[in-house]
Amino acid sequence: MSEPEHALPSVGVVLPAAGSGLRMGGASKAFLELDGKPLLAHALHPFLQDPRVVAIAISLTPREIEEIPGWIIDLDNRITMVGGGKTRTESVRNALSILPMGLDVIAIHDAARPLVTSATIRECIDIAGTGICAVAGCPVIDTVKVVDEELQVLDTPDRDVLWHAHTPQVFPAELILQAYESEDSGTDDAVMLESFDTCIRMVDDGGTNIKVTRPADMAIAGAILKLQGADV
Repeated sequence: MSEPEHALPSVGVVLPAAGSGLRMGGASKAFLELDGKPLLAHALHPFLQDPRVVAIAISLTPREIEEIPGWIIDLDNRITMVGGGKTRTESVRNALSILPMGLDVIAIHDAARPLVTSATIRECIDIAGTGICAVAGCPVIDTVKVVDEELQVLDTPDRDVLWHAHTPQVFPAELILQAYESEDSGTDDAVMLESFDTCIRMVDDGGTNIKVTRPADMAIAGAILKLQGADV
């Protein structure tokens, strides 16, 4: 007799999309168009293609939550929306609160990272399914300097042990939910778990999984998308 197939882990996804967009002139980054589609749509697409994803929670700005764009409503019935907070941490916490109970894995991904690939998502979910936290990113290639408030150089850390942390950041569900029960905050989600007795592993996303932060990033993202030659 053949061995029974293991059940797929159930995955919930959080996309904070409630940023103020100050460095983009106040524009809501998630809804800026790249190759004719909002950044948020690009970011959602590879998650929607993964059969393990059962629910997606998106935190939106007050303006968008009052008048949710129709394309989101019609996109997929796994998607729900919630109002964001004043900080990214608050927006993630709000989105976590509307995910269904009993998930095995939770992935958190910046809506302003439109170039994430299915391969990166798949590898991160695979790792988190084994009980290990996974963070997409890439090794630092430049020399990094530590400076003081007057920009005087204090130290040059070894770049061989430094990585850029991107998203998705994917976790065993119980761990990340427990971390977000506290009032702590951080510049990313993995930092919330660094005080826990748990393993966090980096996943190399190739460095093209950029975050759109400034106007010039739109041109860079467009060029990368063209080079990839695929709808990501």
